[in-house]
Amino acid sequence: MKNTEIRSLSASEIAERVVAEQENLSKLKFAHSITPIENPNRIREAKRLVARLKTALASK
Repeated sequence: MKNTEIRSLSASEIAERVVAEQENLSKLKFAHSITPIENPNRIREAKRLVARLKTALASK
């Protein structure tokens, strides 16, 4: 998700996306701890997306 897409969302939509992406991140971490996932960079990308969403939410 790009920053322009994030900025076009409303505050409530961003809050919903934060919850969904944090859940996705926890699932990725759990799956990686059991058996290493194919692309561990997905964890980093998910963390950064959550951070971008939280930053956009704080600015609104």
